[in-house]
Amino acid sequence: MAAQETPTEQRSGLLYGFGAYGLWGLLPLYWHALSATGSLEVLAHRMLWSLPTALVILTLLRRWSWIRPLLRQPRKLALIALGSALIALNWGLFIWSVETGRVLESSLGYFINPLVSIGFGVLLLRERLRTAQWAAVGVGALAVAVMTFAYGRLPWLSLTLAFTFATYGLIKKRVALDGVEGFSAETVVQFLPAVAFLAVVGARGDSGFTAEGPVHALLLALSGLATALPLIFFGAAAVRLPLSTIGLLQYTTPASMFLLGVFAFHEDMPPERLAGFALVWLALTILTWDALRTARRGRARLRAARAAAATTPPTPTPLAPTEEAAPASPTPPGPTATPN
Repeated sequence: MAAQETPTEQRSGLLYGFGAYGLWGLLPLYWHALSATGSLEVLAHRMLWSLPTALVILTLLRRWSWIRPLLRQPRKLALIALGSALIALNWGLFIWSVETGRVLESSLGYFINPLVSIGFGVLLLRERLRTAQWAAVGVGALAVAVMTFAYGRLPWLSLTLAFTFATYGLIKKRVALDGVEGFSAETVVQFLPAVAFLAVVGARGDSGFTAEGPVHALLLALSGLATALPLIFFGAAAVRLPLSTIGLLQYTTPASMFLLGVFAFHEDMPPERLAGFALVWLALTILTWDALRTARRGRARLRAARAAAATTPPTPTPLAPTEEAAPASPTPPGPTATPN
């Protein structure tokens, strides 16, 4: 599919991919601009404004036919509700990490997320790992141990972000809705809890929506678009690029967060913490090398199979006995019996 696209489409796919992961990586700046409002209220606004954003997108795409079949599948609806809760928890923790100066710790969570996904594949889906994948998981576990020493505690924020997002990805795989449809279904689940929370905050007089000025209110209202836009770009990239390229691009998000944590938010980076990050990067390097090697071997086998099929002469079809025995006569043979 993606491998057969034209070079122009692949270039546009790269632009969409960098747009998606770049925007995700820059989200700490967006949430930092809203730090005057508490992280729970920012999360509630993100959940609230995501629904009208999704409705606008569905209207523009004229994509409504998936809703009725989905409503007849209670098991899938339950999975969507669970996925909505998990991604809301993930969002909330990430916004809180920006508010409390823990961007580096949250970036670590998204760095180790691929390793957690591999672990889920082994434990839950009974997938078999290659040697390099086992090595990457082992190095990742060592990195968590080093980070535990560096922080003086288990890096619970990183692990919670990684496990909630990996579980969310597993649920998305089971639900099997595309990006826009899945996002829209999840925002429906999140909308009413967000409205209820904001109503309580407003009744107490603690709402930050109007207290910080019109620009602040506009940023809160645009949080739904800030959530949806990278998702749309990702969907456009996914249909234009090979999976291996998408896998490489995904690391730009935590890398951007890491750079923001160090250079924009000036968070501490002692040597032992840097050593933990270095081990994570080593694990991801092993994982990426193995994925590229496996993809290259798969393409080579496919080319070899196509070449063998092209050079193999066709097997002649033997004539039926009646055709071999038919006499050469200018008179055409009589009609033959055919099965009813």
